[in-house]
Amino acid sequence: MHKISIGGEAVFRVFGLTVTNSLLLTFVMLVIFFTVGFTYDLRLKGLGTYSTQIPGNFVFFIRFVSHSLYSLFESVLGEKTKVFYSILASFFLFILLSNWLGLIPGVGSILYGHEEKVPLLRAGTADLNTTIGLALIAFVIIQYFGIKYVGLSSYLNKFINLKNPMSFFTGILELISEFSKIISFAFRLFGNIFAGEVLLVIIATLIPVAVSLPFLLLELFVGAVQALVFSLLTAVFLNMAITKEAH
Repeated sequence: MHKISIGGEAVFRVFGLTVTNSLLLTFVMLVIFFTVGFTYDLRLKGLGTYSTQIPGNFVFFIRFVSHSLYSLFESVLGEKTKVFYSILASFFLFILLSNWLGLIPGVGSILYGHEEKVPLLRAGTADLNTTIGLALIAFVIIQYFGIKYVGLSSYLNKFINLKNPMSFFTGILELISEFSKIISFAFRLFGNIFAGEVLLVIIATLIPVAVSLPFLLLELFVGAVQALVFSLLTAVFLNMAITKEAH
């Protein structure tokens, strides 16, 4: 059994840059993502604005997913959903596809290398570097829109308030809580996906493939839940940051 690392393993180098197995599968996922989006756009243009032609199952499915996500985020952000929907939906779909692609048979089991064998492909979200990157992006977005909607002085006043010792102490706690979101985002997602990867590797070596099917279905569910949790938490924190009454 190959060892499992918390970071992606190097597969090859391109122009001096190291390409890891998690980065390689992320590239594959992005190609799939953009192909689906491009195909959907072509289908819509083919229908036309005033076309009486009935959209196919593919268009209906994409619309169903899009409208369902919009309604979900609207329950948190209300009328501001239209501003943040593209960001939140991108988080959800990126994480969901990354989680699910890592469960495809062959991903993680196809080894590559001459001296030390490493998996050729690995889920991006099973790499701590990826989840930290996603957490940092979410954190920066929250701070940016918080300052944009509330104003720099009002937003900073939540963390630096010298009116009295209690307000100062509360501000320090708020500051610690704000930065702890990075750790919370990154390690919650990474921990669940990495644990699932380890579980499937262990199960595959102990019992037949058919018997491990329930565990695979469980990980599909966990992958969807984690994508939902990450995007919904981002929506909640955004709503808190842009609400003036909270400051």
